[in-house]
Amino acid sequence: MEKKRCTAIVLAAGSGSRMHSDVPKQFMELRGKPLIWYALQAVEQSEIIDDCLLVTGAGDISRMQQEIVEKYGFAKVDRVIAGGQERYASVARALEAVWNEEMKTPNRDGYVFIHDGARPFLTRQILEDTYAAAYAYGACAAAMPVKDTIKIADQEGYAVQTPNRSSVWMVQTPQVFETQLICRAYRKLMGQLSRLQEQGIQITDDAMVAETMLNCRVKLVPASYENIKVTTPEDMRIAEAFLQ
Repeated sequence: MEKKRCTAIVLAAGSGSRMHSDVPKQFMELRGKPLIWYALQAVEQSEIIDDCLLVTGAGDISRMQQEIVEKYGFAKVDRVIAGGQERYASVARALEAVWNEEMKTPNRDGYVFIHDGARPFLTRQILEDTYAAAYAYGACAAAMPVKDTIKIADQEGYAVQTPNRSSVWMVQTPQVFETQLICRAYRKLMGQLSRLQEQGIQITDDAMVAETMLNCRVKLVPASYENIKVTTPEDMRIAEAFLQ
């Protein structure tokens, strides 16, 4: 298949509050490297990814540029930009930068890989598999089938439904889309945000944006149970164990 341009959007605007740390979690050390280093290293070494847009907190742009991008020589990082208050706002800003040709090389006809910088175990295989799925289906998300039985609870905390475990997946990142598709979905989202908030609809990932705004089917791509998101101190200990 013909290789189209692939841009990674790596989200690293976390505050570290759930890590009980004054240091933003993307800068916290995991086996001697900042947490964000691992995702960026996977992007840097990938034959699939051509360039990268790194999204961080408005007050951390200089630190991210100097202590991460320049220090470790991440040449694929085209720009470091400020994110928004919510994840979806950060992604929307990044997509506008991609679409408006604010990067060195335009990417309006390729693919965008949206990845949480707090997922350090991104692999070459995951990138290759999600790219192949995006090429075939236009939209996909890394995911894994759940291992545990899942219960749906009511507002009082009573179990009211037990979905078939074979149809329940844990969604991860990267989530990969045709550039035009996901930019169109996010523009529509931002235009309807007030209505969605009034209806109590919470946007939790990029696949949901494509599904809700464009009625787009998103292919789930088996990734890895190790592709965890480091959110709490317990997650950091698990990540350290994976690196042993």
